[in-house]
Amino acid sequence: MPMLEKPMGKASNPQGPLPGASRGKGGRFLSPQPLWNDYLGAIASLLRRSAHSKPKQSLPVIRPSAGELAADSDSGLRATWLGHSTVYLEIDGVRVLTDPVWGERASPFRWAGPKRFFAPLIDLEELPVPQVVAISHDHYDHLDRSTLRRIRHWDTRFIVPLGVGARLAGWGVPASRITELDWWQSVRVEGLEITCTPARHASGRGLLDRDRSLWGGFAFAGPGHRVYYSGDTGLFPGLAEIGERLGPFDLTLIEAGAYHPAWPDWHLGPEQALQAHRLVRGRVLLPVHWGLFDLSTHGWTEPMERILAARTADQVVALPRPGEGFEPAAPPSQRWWPDLPWNDAAKAPIRATQAGQPEARLGALLSFGEAGSPEPAAGP
Repeated sequence: MPMLEKPMGKASNPQGPLPGASRGKGGRFLSPQPLWNDYLGAIASLLRRSAHSKPKQSLPVIRPSAGELAADSDSGLRATWLGHSTVYLEIDGVRVLTDPVWGERASPFRWAGPKRFFAPLIDLEELPVPQVVAISHDHYDHLDRSTLRRIRHWDTRFIVPLGVGARLAGWGVPASRITELDWWQSVRVEGLEITCTPARHASGRGLLDRDRSLWGGFAFAGPGHRVYYSGDTGLFPGLAEIGERLGPFDLTLIEAGAYHPAWPDWHLGPEQALQAHRLVRGRVLLPVHWGLFDLSTHGWTEPMERILAARTADQVVALPRPGEGFEPAAPPSQRWWPDLPWNDAAKAPIRATQAGQPEARLGALLSFGEAGSPEPAAGP
């Protein structure tokens, strides 16, 4: 395959170069901390699946126009959540699209697997081409083959973690437009510095490629604003380091859904999403990774109900309808989803393990009380 574009070096560190991702047996990438799974608990939970895991009515989505997405924001920072982890961002004049998924299912099959709750909110052919497409990892709900094949001709920079570029090139994206990053490695696109950040997760699209490619989040730093996207991650101490080295952030896009007590290290869950937001020193939180696919057993509205129940007075949570653009200076705050039964944190606690040991949990170890309220973010 042709050589991919080379990135810049690692993020600044007075103690020397920051380490990238580690590899284990067979060259497979390693998570910052091991992932624990309660397989029996996961199987048993299928019998207790929420009756509200999918919407039973049409949702009050907004269909943004190409003109609205192309127009410059008043503040220089705007986000349009298009469902799950797909967000169209404007950061100081640079457009960024995260984890674009326009396909009908988050699945290797066209006829089976999690199906969208609502149709794409804007046609790909009408979407203003962003300068950056940032893809966090290769799981089907984040890397959609049908979407990538439709946008392979875009004159944009595709930024991905190590090993993901080969898939894009195989689907027709020119290698000259693909940049692969290790953790803490950066690239600059039209004045926007983009750093791949560590995440506690895994990768793979089949039985034989587990952890063959890297996964991560992204920190975007423009002249006047900073944005953090978590990708998929469980709670781990490295989130505080991300905040120290790359924050504070005007806006954080942090995953809040698809959690389960049987896999507490794979996803944050609502309460730990708030904790992660504070650890990375965020000002406004936009919860993502919910509201489009049924990927667990909880009710589809439960992530937001639990976030609103757990947030503290100083934590600002944006509540946009799918397709509703907003500027973090004035985030939407009105509930738009139906009032449905849901389980609170006492009934279904999500607490990440310490180093994959279920008897030791990170909740008590990662106190965010020391961080206090985050200071306003500033450009690099």
